[in-house]
Amino acid sequence: MTYATNKKARYNYELIDTFEAGLKLEGAEVKSIRAGKLSLKESYVKIKDNEIFLTQSHIPVPDYAVQWAKFDEKRDRKLLMHKKEIIKLQAKIQEKGLTLVAVSVYQKEGEKKIKIQIALARGKKTFDKKQTIKERDIKRDMDRTLKRF
Repeated sequence: MTYATNKKARYNYELIDTFEAGLKLEGAEVKSIRAGKLSLKESYVKIKDNEIFLTQSHIPVPDYAVQWAKFDEKRDRKLLMHKKEIIKLQAKIQEKGLTLVAVSVYQKEGEKKIKIQIALARGKKTFDKKQTIKERDIKRDMDRTLKRF
């Protein structure tokens, strides 16, 4: 089940390779995500001291949790990956000028753990974005004409 997707990721970036990571959360955050209140709109992924973090993702405070804990809605959340994978990602980012983008947050069927899909990406230029829109419009028009017949 998918809880949130970053719709702008495919528009603003050319996704080269995707990876799956675990998401380290605190108690109230899990309920808030399962309620569908997570936003990946301005989020990105950064590597710091051989650890990987999701930054600027917004998880609002559930009403019942306000009483107990101080809850930072935009705190950095640690992602759980093998150290070898993190080192490989760090090398690729430094070598080729790529970046890491959060694509979606989901839960696999039959599991309790919430996962995040991150992608190794290269930023698109303005003309690339226009080309993407053009291709999407052409495909939509072709689908419409095929449905008529």
